[in-house]
Amino acid sequence: MLSQQRPPETTAPSHDQVYRQMRTRIMHGELAPGTALTLRGLGKEFGVSMTPAREAIRRLAAEGALTLSSSGRVTTPELSNERIEELAALRALLEPELSSRALPRAHIALIDRLQAINATIAEAIAKQDASAYIRTNLEFHRTLYLRAQAPAMLAMTETVWLQLGPTMCALYGRLRRTEPPHNHRLIIAALRAGDEPSLRLAVRTDVTQGLKLLVG
Repeated sequence: MLSQQRPPETTAPSHDQVYRQMRTRIMHGELAPGTALTLRGLGKEFGVSMTPAREAIRRLAAEGALTLSSSGRVTTPELSNERIEELAALRALLEPELSSRALPRAHIALIDRLQAINATIAEAIAKQDASAYIRTNLEFHRTLYLRAQAPAMLAMTETVWLQLGPTMCALYGRLRRTEPPHNHRLIIAALRAGDEPSLRLAVRTDVTQGLKLLVG
Protein backbone atom coordinates (compact mmCIF):
# COMPACT_ATOMS: atom_id res chain seq x y z
CA MET A 1 0.00 0.00 0.00
CA LEU A 2 1.30 3.40 -0.91
CA SER A 3 1.82 5.66 2.06
CA GLN A 4 -0.32 8.76 2.08
CA GLN A 5 1.63 11.95 1.81
CA ARG A 6 0.50 15.28 3.12
CA PRO A 7 0.14 17.95 0.47
CA PRO A 8 2.90 20.57 0.61
CA GLU A 9 2.15 23.56 2.77
CA THR A 10 1.05 26.56 0.80
CA THR A 11 1.45 30.19 1.56
CA ALA A 12 -1.55 32.39 2.28
CA PRO A 13 -3.54 33.46 -0.78
CA SER A 14 -2.10 36.54 -2.41
CA HIS A 15 -5.28 38.52 -1.78
CA ASP A 16 -4.94 37.72 1.94
CA GLN A 17 -1.36 38.97 1.94
CA VAL A 18 -2.40 42.22 0.28
CA TYR A 19 -5.34 42.58 2.65
CA ARG A 20 -3.29 42.05 5.79
CA GLN A 21 -0.48 44.38 4.78
CA MET A 22 -2.87 47.13 3.69
CA ARG A 23 -4.95 46.66 6.84
CA THR A 24 -1.86 47.17 8.97
CA ARG A 25 -0.83 50.29 7.04
CA ILE A 26 -4.26 51.85 7.37
CA MET A 27 -4.59 51.02 11.07
CA HIS A 28 -1.16 52.50 11.80
CA GLY A 29 -1.95 55.76 10.04
CA GLU A 30 0.53 55.29 7.20
CA LEU A 31 -2.06 56.64 4.75
CA ALA A 32 -3.58 60.07 5.22
CA PRO A 33 -7.36 60.64 4.97
CA GLY A 34 -8.56 60.78 1.38
CA THR A 35 -5.61 58.88 -0.09
CA ALA A 36 -6.66 57.36 -3.43
CA LEU A 37 -5.84 53.74 -4.22
CA THR A 38 -6.07 51.88 -7.51
CA LEU A 39 -6.21 48.20 -8.40
CA ARG A 40 -3.36 48.67 -10.83
CA GLY A 41 -1.25 50.47 -8.22
CA LEU A 42 -1.83 47.81 -5.55
CA GLY A 43 -1.19 45.02 -8.04
CA LYS A 44 2.10 46.57 -9.09
CA GLU A 45 3.20 47.26 -5.52
CA PHE A 46 2.46 43.75 -4.25
CA GLY A 47 3.25 41.89 -7.46
CA VAL A 48 -0.23 40.42 -7.84
CA SER A 49 -2.94 40.48 -10.49
CA MET A 50 -5.99 42.71 -10.40
CA THR A 51 -8.17 39.99 -8.86
CA PRO A 52 -6.31 39.68 -5.51
CA ALA A 53 -6.06 43.46 -5.30
CA ARG A 54 -9.81 43.78 -5.91
CA GLU A 55 -10.62 41.18 -3.25
CA ALA A 56 -8.39 42.91 -0.69
CA ILE A 57 -10.09 46.24 -1.37
CA ARG A 58 -13.51 44.61 -1.06
CA ARG A 59 -12.66 43.21 2.37
CA LEU A 60 -11.19 46.48 3.61
CA ALA A 61 -14.18 48.45 2.36
CA ALA A 62 -16.50 46.05 4.21
CA GLU A 63 -14.61 46.83 7.44
CA GLY A 64 -14.86 50.57 6.88
CA ALA A 65 -11.13 50.90 6.29
CA LEU A 66 -11.65 52.14 2.73
CA THR A 67 -14.38 54.14 1.01
CA LEU A 68 -15.67 52.88 -2.33
CA SER A 69 -17.63 55.46 -4.35
CA SER A 70 -20.39 54.67 -6.83
CA SER A 71 -17.93 55.47 -9.62
CA GLY A 72 -15.48 52.87 -8.26
CA ARG A 73 -12.98 55.35 -6.77
CA VAL A 74 -11.24 53.91 -3.71
CA THR A 75 -9.91 56.16 -0.94
CA THR A 76 -9.06 56.05 2.73
CA PRO A 77 -11.95 57.54 4.71
CA GLU A 78 -12.29 61.23 5.46
CA LEU A 79 -14.43 61.07 8.58
CA SER A 80 -17.05 63.66 9.45
CA ASN A 81 -17.18 65.09 12.96
CA GLU A 82 -20.26 62.97 13.64
CA ARG A 83 -18.46 59.82 12.58
CA ILE A 84 -15.41 60.65 14.70
CA GLU A 85 -17.68 61.22 17.70
CA GLU A 86 -19.38 57.88 17.09
CA LEU A 87 -16.10 55.98 16.90
CA ALA A 88 -14.76 57.81 19.96
CA ALA A 89 -17.90 56.77 21.85
CA LEU A 90 -17.26 53.16 20.87
CA ARG A 91 -13.71 53.38 22.16
CA ALA A 92 -15.03 54.89 25.40
CA LEU A 93 -17.34 51.91 25.83
CA LEU A 94 -15.13 49.05 24.72
CA GLU A 95 -11.66 49.91 25.96
CA PRO A 96 -12.37 50.69 29.62
CA GLU A 97 -14.30 47.41 29.76
CA LEU A 98 -11.38 45.51 28.25
CA SER A 99 -8.97 47.11 30.72
CA SER A 100 -11.28 46.23 33.61
CA ARG A 101 -11.38 42.60 32.52
CA ALA A 102 -7.61 42.59 32.15
CA LEU A 103 -6.97 43.98 35.64
CA PRO A 104 -7.19 40.65 37.55
CA ARG A 105 -4.52 39.23 35.23
CA ALA A 106 -2.22 42.27 35.27
CA HIS A 107 0.93 40.66 36.63
CA ILE A 108 4.26 42.43 37.10
CA ALA A 109 5.64 41.18 33.77
CA LEU A 110 2.71 42.82 31.95
CA ILE A 111 3.25 46.12 33.73
CA ASP A 112 6.96 46.01 32.91
CA ARG A 113 6.08 45.31 29.28
CA LEU A 114 3.76 48.32 29.17
CA GLN A 115 6.51 50.53 30.58
CA ALA A 116 8.92 49.26 27.90
CA ILE A 117 6.39 50.03 25.17
CA ASN A 118 5.93 53.50 26.62
CA ALA A 119 9.67 54.05 26.26
CA THR A 120 9.38 53.06 22.59
CA ILE A 121 6.58 55.59 22.19
CA ALA A 122 8.94 58.24 23.54
CA GLU A 123 11.50 57.27 20.87
CA ALA A 124 8.90 57.62 18.12
CA ILE A 125 7.97 61.07 19.40
CA ALA A 126 11.61 62.13 19.50
CA LYS A 127 11.95 61.09 15.84
CA GLN A 128 8.62 62.77 14.96
CA ASP A 129 7.54 59.49 13.38
CA ALA A 130 3.73 59.59 13.32
CA SER A 131 3.26 56.05 12.07
CA ALA A 132 5.63 54.59 14.67
CA TYR A 133 3.84 56.57 17.36
CA ILE A 134 0.43 55.25 16.32
CA ARG A 135 1.76 51.69 15.98
CA THR A 136 3.38 51.62 19.42
CA ASN A 137 0.45 53.41 21.04
CA LEU A 138 -1.90 50.72 19.74
CA GLU A 139 0.58 48.07 20.86
CA PHE A 140 0.40 49.52 24.39
CA HIS A 141 -3.38 49.17 24.45
CA ARG A 142 -3.50 45.79 22.69
CA THR A 143 -0.93 44.33 25.10
CA LEU A 144 -3.17 45.28 28.01
CA TYR A 145 -6.43 44.22 26.37
CA LEU A 146 -5.13 40.77 25.43
CA ARG A 147 -5.12 40.00 29.16
CA ALA A 148 -8.89 40.51 29.20
CA GLN A 149 -9.33 37.23 27.32
CA ALA A 150 -12.29 38.73 25.44
CA PRO A 151 -11.44 38.08 21.77
CA ALA A 152 -14.78 39.23 20.33
CA MET A 153 -14.60 42.53 22.17
CA LEU A 154 -10.97 43.04 21.13
CA ALA A 155 -11.85 42.29 17.50
CA MET A 156 -14.55 44.97 17.62
CA THR A 157 -12.06 47.41 19.12
CA GLU A 158 -9.50 46.73 16.40
CA THR A 159 -12.14 47.40 13.74
CA VAL A 160 -12.69 50.82 15.32
CA TRP A 161 -8.92 51.41 15.31
CA LEU A 162 -8.84 50.43 11.65
CA GLN A 163 -11.53 52.92 10.68
CA LEU A 164 -9.75 55.64 12.65
CA GLY A 165 -6.24 54.93 11.31
CA PRO A 166 -5.98 57.72 8.71
CA THR A 167 -7.69 60.15 11.10
CA MET A 168 -5.15 59.29 13.80
CA CYS A 169 -2.43 60.26 11.34
CA ALA A 170 -4.04 63.69 11.00
CA LEU A 171 -4.54 63.91 14.76
CA TYR A 172 -0.86 63.28 15.47
CA GLY A 173 0.06 66.47 13.63
CA ARG A 174 -2.48 68.39 15.68
CA LEU A 175 -1.29 67.09 19.05
CA ARG A 176 2.40 67.98 18.62
CA ARG A 177 3.40 65.61 21.41
CA THR A 178 6.74 65.96 23.14
CA GLU A 179 6.38 63.00 25.52
CA PRO A 180 4.30 59.81 25.88
CA PRO A 181 0.64 60.32 26.82
CA HIS A 182 0.23 61.27 30.47
CA ASN A 183 -2.67 58.85 30.78
CA HIS A 184 -0.38 55.91 30.01
CA ARG A 185 1.41 56.60 33.28
CA LEU A 186 -1.96 56.76 35.04
CA ILE A 187 -2.96 53.45 33.47
CA ILE A 188 0.23 51.79 34.68
CA ALA A 189 -0.17 53.28 38.16
CA ALA A 190 -3.78 52.05 38.37
CA LEU A 191 -2.70 48.56 37.31
CA ARG A 192 -0.03 48.50 40.02
CA ALA A 193 -2.56 49.62 42.62
CA GLY A 194 -5.33 47.32 41.40
CA ASP A 195 -7.56 50.42 41.20
CA GLU A 196 -10.32 49.61 38.71
CA PRO A 197 -12.17 52.98 38.77
CA SER A 198 -8.94 54.90 38.14
CA LEU A 199 -7.94 52.44 35.42
CA ARG A 200 -11.25 52.81 33.58
CA LEU A 201 -11.06 56.61 33.83
CA ALA A 202 -7.46 56.77 32.60
CA VAL A 203 -8.20 54.50 29.63
CA ARG A 204 -11.39 56.35 28.69
CA THR A 205 -9.61 59.71 28.84
CA ASP A 206 -6.60 58.45 26.90
CA VAL A 207 -8.60 57.03 23.99
CA THR A 208 -11.03 59.93 23.59
CA GLN A 209 -9.40 63.24 24.51
CA GLY A 210 -7.31 63.50 21.33
CA LEU A 211 -10.28 62.74 19.10
CA LYS A 212 -12.28 65.45 20.86
CA LEU A 213 -9.72 67.98 19.62
CA LEU A 214 -10.60 67.10 16.04
CA VAL A 215 -14.30 67.79 16.50
CA GLY A 216 -13.91 70.68 18.93
